[in-house]
Amino acid sequence: MKIQNAKWKRPALVVAALAAGAILSGPVAASEVNLNMTKGEPFTDHHNTDLDRIIYTPLASYRVGPYAEGGTGYYGGEIDLFRWINLTYGGISGKDGDPPIPIVWDECETEWDTPRGVECYERYKNKGPYGATANDPLSVGIAYALQEKTRADKIPSITPNHGNTASQDGRIFPYQFPVEITPYDETSIMVQYAQQQSGGSLEGKKIAVLYHGSAYGRETIGLYNTLSEMMGFTVQQIEVPHPGNEQTSIWMRVRQFNPDFVMLRGWGVMVPVALKTAVKVGYPVSKVIGNIWSNSEGDVIPAGAAGKDYVTINTQAPGKDWPLIQRLWKDLYEGGLAGGEGDMKDTKRVGHVYYNLGVVAGIIHVEAMRAALRKFGPDMPLDGQHKRWGLENLHLDDEKLAEYGVLGMMQNVYTSCEDHTGGHRGKMAAWNGKSFDLVSKDWIVSIHHLSQTQFARCEAFADDGGLINPSWPASDSFNMLLAPQACAGLDSALISSRAAACSSCFACCTNTRFGRNSATQQISNGCWPAARLS
Repeated sequence: MKIQNAKWKRPALVVAALAAGAILSGPVAASEVNLNMTKGEPFTDHHNTDLDRIIYTPLASYRVGPYAEGGTGYYGGEIDLFRWINLTYGGISGKDGDPPIPIVWDECETEWDTPRGVECYERYKNKGPYGATANDPLSVGIAYALQEKTRADKIPSITPNHGNTASQDGRIFPYQFPVEITPYDETSIMVQYAQQQSGGSLEGKKIAVLYHGSAYGRETIGLYNTLSEMMGFTVQQIEVPHPGNEQTSIWMRVRQFNPDFVMLRGWGVMVPVALKTAVKVGYPVSKVIGNIWSNSEGDVIPAGAAGKDYVTINTQAPGKDWPLIQRLWKDLYEGGLAGGEGDMKDTKRVGHVYYNLGVVAGIIHVEAMRAALRKFGPDMPLDGQHKRWGLENLHLDDEKLAEYGVLGMMQNVYTSCEDHTGGHRGKMAAWNGKSFDLVSKDWIVSIHHLSQTQFARCEAFADDGGLINPSWPASDSFNMLLAPQACAGLDSALISSRAAACSSCFACCTNTRFGRNSATQQISNGCWPAARLS
């Protein structure tokens, strides 16, 4: 099957009204979603990468293993969004009248295993007419391992709510996109919430941190030490060995420490085991605050009654009542467009935390390509470099979120060359025994300058010729992140000057602190083909 541009239909736009009040007022009827995109022939052949014009977005997914709850939900929501875009619009178009280009994806099972994830990446990176447009592993370990590879291959890696905090700085990590919040963001938001619950001060309080025994879990060790000094609380950090299915001795240590709060930086089976063990040793679950990967229904339902009153951070609201989620349900599961086309085998999980996060990630993918298509035109090669430009120019304001029917469900995202995250906000939710209820009315903004401190370290690292400064504390999380992959992609050729060491991203920005670069310089730095710079 080949799709030629000439065969694509270009009918008028779908017109529908989504009132902000209706979106935010709780349960609503299924609504039309107006994405202001050209309608086209429905496209369903998502496995065929041998097409003339496609947006190839492979997924390094995991459907089995101890973390399958996260993988099935996230990729299920993402695939549902892709499939719905193809069925409704025939794909993605940049401007009114442009032919839609279908999204094509493959899945490669990683089991959340880093070597498998690297193998998957090598297998799919050159597929399709222009290769993969993005890497989407939902794994800190895989993302770390591929930092240098994705930079060399010019393929952006999308890591929503996870990854290396320093990778937020696109000047240093031009192909890493930890969209919405970073680990530093979420940590400072969780601590601020604890501060609010303590009457506005944590002075003299005690916080225990239980972190997953992985690169992901260790990411925030240094930050918790910094926050304890800033805010006057005592912190005890305890590693929970992977996968975390035995924690009795750990919680006895927690009980002995008798903290005012426990921060749970968990993943998979570690979370329900933690909640059940907390109850077993007599620690109140209402004082346990879960991070972004300890916040799903799959984390609390297995814990049974032990999960009630457990509080977590969220970047997107759970629930099935949002207009877009209702549209996906109606069209993919009830038969509005293609009954039985939904990806979730357990249909009760549509609208759950991980599913809605996957939908949000799908929106990020789609809007990045729409931005690139608007900028460079429908005939551009649909490769990773162009999608990177789109990811650096996301503008998901209230109007855009209303178009999708997710206003109130997800936060605004404004990315740039310097900021590859673009959100930096979170809300807190508590488990009532059946579902999560939001307990923070407004978005809590992260203590952003803490991340900026780490970015300054990255620049100093580049200036030092890629050497870790021995004066930096060994416990500093930045030091731990730098070894062994340190500021990925800063090879000897790039370390020759600060401007170069801060990545070719500077060469692609029209205005930076290092001044404006000419088109010749941009081409020489390999940012964009000469034809796209006119």
